[in-house]
Amino acid sequence: MCKILVTDGMNKNAMNNLRKLNIDVEHKFYDGLELGEKLKDKDILVIRSKNKITKEIIDKALEGNARLKLIIRSGVGLDNIDVKYATQKGIKVMNTPCASTRSVAELTIGQIITIARFVNIANVTMRDGEWNKKQYIGTEIFGKTLGIIGLGRIGKEVAKMATALGMKVIYYDILGKMEGCQKYKFCSFEEVLKNADFLTIHIPYDPEKGYLITKKEFDLMKKGVYFINNARGALVCERDLIDALDEGKIEAVAMDVYENEPNVNLELVNHPMVSPTPHIGASTVEAQDRISKEIVELLVEYFQDDEKIAL
Repeated sequence: MCKILVTDGMNKNAMNNLRKLNIDVEHKFYDGLELGEKLKDKDILVIRSKNKITKEIIDKALEGNARLKLIIRSGVGLDNIDVKYATQKGIKVMNTPCASTRSVAELTIGQIITIARFVNIANVTMRDGEWNKKQYIGTEIFGKTLGIIGLGRIGKEVAKMATALGMKVIYYDILGKMEGCQKYKFCSFEEVLKNADFLTIHIPYDPEKGYLITKKEFDLMKKGVYFINNARGALVCERDLIDALDEGKIEAVAMDVYENEPNVNLELVNHPMVSPTPHIGASTVEAQDRISKEIVELLVEYFQDDEKIAL
C-alpha cells in the first residue's frame, strides 16, 4: 500500500478521496530531522510553506530501505525545497501552480486600493481614538499605470483585473512579449521601474540571482510609487525598502511575503506606510479546495505513470 505523509495543505475531503483509492494517509505536522525520520516508511510527502526540505532532511528520509519518491508542494513556490538535491536522489518534486492564481491576484488588487486610500493605517489610528479625515487624502487608481514584473498566471490575472478598474498596464517578463497580451505594453525591466505609479512583483525567487529589488532599482522608480510584493520576500532587500520609505521615494508598501518568515522585520511591518499580511495570498476557501483537488489529480496521474508505486 502507498503511504503518504501530509504535514499541511490538504483538506479532509481530498484525504478521504485518497483513502478511497486504498492509500494510507497520515496528516500530522513534523519538521526538521523528525520529519526525515517519519519519512523513512513513506512514499510521498505533501507540504506547504512551513516545512523547509533540506539536504539533511532528505538524507535522513533516505536512510536504510528508502521509499520516498515524490514531494508535492501545495502552492506555487518551491524555494522551501532543495529541488536540485531531491532530484539527484531520485525524488520527483511537484507543485500546484494554478490553484491559487485568482486568490493571490484578488489580494494584490485589494492591497493596491488599500495603500492608495490609507485603509490600513486609518484602521489602526481609528482604533487608537484618532479621527484623521483630513490627513488621509489618497489617490484614485483609475488612469494610473500599473507596472507588473512577471506576466505569468498571477501577473496576467492581476493585469486583467487592473484593466477592468481603469488602470494602464505595462509589464516586463524574462520570456519577453507574452502571447495574447497585446492590450498590455511590454517594456524593459528598467522602463517598468521608471514609469509605474504602482509596481507589483509576480516572479519566483532564484537563490542564485538573489535580490531583484535593491537601492539601485528603488532609485530608478518614480518618487511616490506604490509598491506591492506578494511573490517572495527574498526578492526585495528589506533594509533598502525601509530606507526608500523613510526618504519618501516610495509612498506606501503592501506586502504578504518577507525575507525571514515567520520571524519578520518588525521595523518594516510596523512602519506607518506599510500594509503587511502574514503570507495569506492562497488563504481562501476556494484556493485551498482547488489546491487539494489538484494534489489528488497529480497523485492519480503519478500513480498511473509510475510502476514503482502501486495503489
